[in-house]
Amino acid sequence: MADLKVLGICGSLRKASLNMAALRACGELLPAGMTLQITSIADLPMFNQDVFDAGMPEPVKRLRGEITAADGVLFASPEYNFSVSGPLKNAIDWGSRPPNQVFQDKPVAMFSCTPGPLGGARVQYDLRRILVQLWAYPLPRPEVFIGNAPAKFADGKLADETTRKFLTELLSGFKDWIVRMQKK
Repeated sequence: MADLKVLGICGSLRKASLNMAALRACGELLPAGMTLQITSIADLPMFNQDVFDAGMPEPVKRLRGEITAADGVLFASPEYNFSVSGPLKNAIDWGSRPPNQVFQDKPVAMFSCTPGPLGGARVQYDLRRILVQLWAYPLPRPEVFIGNAPAKFADGKLADETTRKFLTELLSGFKDWIVRMQKK
């Protein structure tokens, strides 16, 4: 069986994003039989139906192609004002447009890093609500909320072993979820 291809998308554009650092750490924690490619959403223009109708910009075509080619999508997202970040929502909006909206029947998983104690619970529930309406298949559990995140990283790398364990469990569950959803 070929390796399952997972596309990582970070909802933060910050250079020193802890969500991106955790997403990079996931590349080290994958179970056998999975690969992770991390993409960027920094070059996407703001969604505009007129622009879409005139012809998708190249960064949008790239992202849509990457999502389509992936067996699953792993989101790492900060919580902005109790919800999804603008850049991540914009990327989802570009991917959700017909024809061939790219989230249809796509297994997805998510985690969030925040400086606060809740670890981004609200962003994940909003993200799940959005993705279910696009007919994606969000992994029900485990849920990973990385609260007090700055204390869990050192020199831009995930240093907290408990968090590494939680992410490892998430990735293992995601592998099983992708295989299960492919059999549907």
